[in-house]
Amino acid sequence: MPGKSPYPAELRRRAVRMVAEVRPDYPTEWATINAVATKLGIGTAETLRAWVRQAQIDEGGRPGRSTDESAELKRLRRENAELRRANEILKAASAFFAAELDRPHTHS
Repeated sequence: MPGKSPYPAELRRRAVRMVAEVRPDYPTEWATINAVATKLGIGTAETLRAWVRQAQIDEGGRPGRSTDESAELKRLRRENAELRRANEILKAASAFFAAELDRPHTHS
């Protein structure tokens, strides 16, 4: 359940748990998700459906990128971007100092 959510993590976990617990009481998974979302005051059932799907991925019951993998990928992308910026700064500095060395020195 990545990203910033207006819903506390505990509410998200509880909602996902409730969907699993009351699933036999409803004809379809979507009906279950709609009912639980309404009971808990979650904005849309689609929000809860996404949480359920992500929980299934995290538990290994569904293919996809887990929450931990997504967080690691995000961290690595951020680190990569930072290293690229640092590399560009070093290249610019190197070119600047190389130009300084090529200029003849004049004494006044």
